[in-house]
Amino acid sequence: MEFAEKKALTQRQKQEILDLWNREYPKDLSLADVKAFEDYLDSLADKRHLLLLDENGSVKGWLIDFVRDEERCFAMLLNPDQQGKGLGSRLLTLAKERNSELNGWVVDNSEELKENGEKYRSPIGFYEKNGFSVLPGVSSKKNNINGIRVHWSTTKNHNEKL
Repeated sequence: MEFAEKKALTQRQKQEILDLWNREYPKDLSLADVKAFEDYLDSLADKRHLLLLDENGSVKGWLIDFVRDEERCFAMLLNPDQQGKGLGSRLLTLAKERNSELNGWVVDNSEELKENGEKYRSPIGFYEKNGFSVLPGVSSKKNNINGIRVHWSTTKNHNEKL
């Protein structure tokens, strides 16, 4: 496995990330096609991609950090066959090394269904393990899915609830 930083994605990488997105996120957050994924990317400012690539150059993990509402935010996906190996934590560490803060939204429950009918597993525990604070008073709803804010900063005690 190799980690690679990219300012822009190839068409193949976009398709592989879209496929991963639609397999792993709740089905109500799925994107119709590469154009919808490109529209999402186009809505983000100052974006940087971190890719986890296998020996064939296929995307097995993706982290994007970007600016939204004057804050450094991120989104992340990891292929299930790569989970539990420390690779997701390594993606976060690489993003932390180049940022003083990261903000994200995570699904706050494990009841949402994925495209294949399996339940989506909330990553809140993973982010807490990786030094993020969960902000229980900061929530959002998108496509009837509840999200909760996670935050990491070099200037805070990361285990402290804000």
